[in-house]
Amino acid sequence: MDSKKFAAEWIASWNTHNLDDILKHYAEDVEITTPMIRIATAGDTDTLQGKAAVADYWIKALQQLPDLHFELVEVTTGVNSVALYYKSVMNKMSIEVMFFNEQGKVNRIFAHYT
Repeated sequence: MDSKKFAAEWIASWNTHNLDDILKHYAEDVEITTPMIRIATAGDTDTLQGKAAVADYWIKALQQLPDLHFELVEVTTGVNSVALYYKSVMNKMSIEVMFFNEQGKVNRIFAHYT
């Protein structure tokens, strides 16, 4: 896998705000853990499971943040994984660790913010 190419495509997808383009990177059984879920939903969980649940969350997030724009700083590569360091929402810096399944789709995500 070309992690730099993946990162560039992932950032570009988010910056278009096109949900279909964003979702093409993820497996149906994706699991995402991020403190932003609790903040955005005023809920009691930090984890969402399944592409449909994640899509519902991102639809709301994109509506709440119409000027969302990510800026990639660095890409690191691991075993079946990448970690992207980028400027995220609310001027926060983020490190997002993504793990890939055998089909090359992201199936697990852990996001960290400053």
